[in-house]
Amino acid sequence: MGNFDDDFYEWKEKPGRRRKGFLSHLIAGVLGGALVLASIPMLQNLGWMSNNTGLETVPNTEGVTFSPTGNTSKVTPAQTYQISVEGGAIQAVDKAEESVVGVINIQNLTDFWSRRTELVEAGTGSGVLFAKDGGKSYIVTNYHVVEGAVDLEVSLVNGERVSAEIVGVDWYTDLAVISIDAREGLVYAEFGDSSYLRVGEPAIAIGNPLGLEFSRTVTQGIISSTERSVPQDLNGDGQPEWELDVVQTDAAINPGNSGGALINIDGKVVGINSIKIMEAGIEGLGFAIPSNDVLPIIEDILAYGYVKRPYIGIDPKDLQLIDSYHRVNTLNLPDEVVGGIVIIDLPVTGPAYLAGLRELDVITQLDQTPIQNSAELRKYLYRNKKAGEQVQVTYYRDGKVNTTTIQLTQFPKDATSNPS
Repeated sequence: MGNFDDDFYEWKEKPGRRRKGFLSHLIAGVLGGALVLASIPMLQNLGWMSNNTGLETVPNTEGVTFSPTGNTSKVTPAQTYQISVEGGAIQAVDKAEESVVGVINIQNLTDFWSRRTELVEAGTGSGVLFAKDGGKSYIVTNYHVVEGAVDLEVSLVNGERVSAEIVGVDWYTDLAVISIDAREGLVYAEFGDSSYLRVGEPAIAIGNPLGLEFSRTVTQGIISSTERSVPQDLNGDGQPEWELDVVQTDAAINPGNSGGALINIDGKVVGINSIKIMEAGIEGLGFAIPSNDVLPIIEDILAYGYVKRPYIGIDPKDLQLIDSYHRVNTLNLPDEVVGGIVIIDLPVTGPAYLAGLRELDVITQLDQTPIQNSAELRKYLYRNKKAGEQVQVTYYRDGKVNTTTIQLTQFPKDATSNPS
């Protein structure tokens, strides 16, 4: 206390010294405060000091930054949780972009006036490099991208165009595998597990919309649905032959994107872009074949040149397409039978004929599972049965219900236009 009093007295008695000391202390305080404020971020980053909100900014090792995060018990309702995926998207594209190529479908075209036939580019699509074996590099694309081609070319990332060959196609899943001569510098995609996809997670489409001029265009959106089934009328008869299981995304998919990659934030291919709903007033409805469906198709095509499936041996027509007159007077069906498939034709050497089925029989169940249409029949067989196995068939003939057991055989390699 004595020292304090002496000091106070001294300041009081020497006003000049007092003024000088006050200014110097004020300046020192301002400079010191500024230094402390400037040091806070550095001290927080070093872990020597926590921020005053109780929240931390933590960089994710996947390149996705979460800010802010931390102890959620300290987050008030007024605070928000933000996720930035820009950095992760850039890394994902860097990883996968160069595996996407252009696919050029070349067909014969006859000039009306000269009657001369020449090779022309009928269309372009996209494809994904996925494997190298020996002297060949393999590309997965859509069947409709290569359909009708008499020649194929592939446009590589450096702009070089090389000749390609079809290894095999699958009519139902709209997939095809083509090959080119292997060369140095090609980048091959890594496939991810589509069963882990979640609605709302980022999705990135890479392809060649509207032709090679816009090659490897990147569009970003989200996974809109992980489970969609799109009916496919493959032969144009007005009757869906197949229901294609797809992943829905709002990432922009345009003509030319077909066969390109849908990747996740890790840069892994989780789908092959296939379909876009193109109607007035509709936006953001794109579909991709999930990777877990693509991989078995690829494996079969590489091993056999086509996809091995069980064969029942019928030409079906959906009962819903039969008018009421023929339901009653031709098929003699009870009123309660509203779903099923009518056998329009069947080969006499096929499994169904050998098991006792005949033309105009109406199949309503397989292994006691109701079958509403031909698409459901194929999906049940292809997902649950293999060649050599048996299937129990419930069917109606002349109004009476019957059952039989069919020994399934191997789907004929060349029966692409006779689905069952």
